[in-house]
Amino acid sequence: MHSVTLSSPPSLMGVFAHPDDESLLAGGVLARHAAHGARTAVVTTTWSANSHRAAELADALRALGAGEPRMLGYADARDPSSAPGRTRLCDAPLDEPVGLLVRHVREFRPDVVVTHDALGQLTGHPDHRRTHQITLLALEAAGLPHLYPDAGEPWQPRALYASTHPESGVGELGPLLTAVGKSLLCVPDAYVTTVVDVAPWADMKWRGILAHQSEVARERSLPGILARLPEATRREIIETEYFTRLTPGPVPGDPHQLTST
Repeated sequence: MHSVTLSSPPSLMGVFAHPDDESLLAGGVLARHAAHGARTAVVTTTWSANSHRAAELADALRALGAGEPRMLGYADARDPSSAPGRTRLCDAPLDEPVGLLVRHVREFRPDVVVTHDALGQLTGHPDHRRTHQITLLALEAAGLPHLYPDAGEPWQPRALYASTHPESGVGELGPLLTAVGKSLLCVPDAYVTTVVDVAPWADMKWRGILAHQSEVARERSLPGILARLPEATRREIIETEYFTRLTPGPVPGDPHQLTST
């Protein structure tokens, strides 16, 4: 793994399963890109646009400078009330959410996309895993004019990164999650390609996390766990973000990267 400092950031789109994933997993990178004038956006695959969590998401994105919510509106695998009458994301025919995401990609035209890793982050939530699969398929399809021709002009992002957690980087977070009965799915350190120090934007990231008030109020949710920690411990946890680049490396001089070495 190597640590890097961001410079001249490209336009960035996050694709995450639930409201709060964007702040927890890539809030620092989103805030940093926005602070340096890059276009940023977030697509959330579950929860309806008229739910309380959608309102919290809007507040979080304002804190991170990431525009207005873009929600696919599927139901959370573990909460039918998240989108009454809608199919659970994990039950939807794969082609359907892929097509919806292609439309957002072609509309926003990001240089870089960030999503969940194949494990579904530390807890392996099925919506995280399905969002990972949808994003991989949608990014390839978005650049091909014969796929989803009604979803806008083709656009091919230059890089895809998966937010992840290496075994050596779990630190204080591991015991906190296992103490409330959650799983701990980490990747080998060698799987991580990019380590980003987001300490200068940790306050913005924390405001994004706190905006998800309903999750902060829950004892077993990660926002709730973080809110009960001493500030120094919390900052140590949130000031570093880990990613794996899932697309080939850039050609010399290619500025379209999440980070620059």
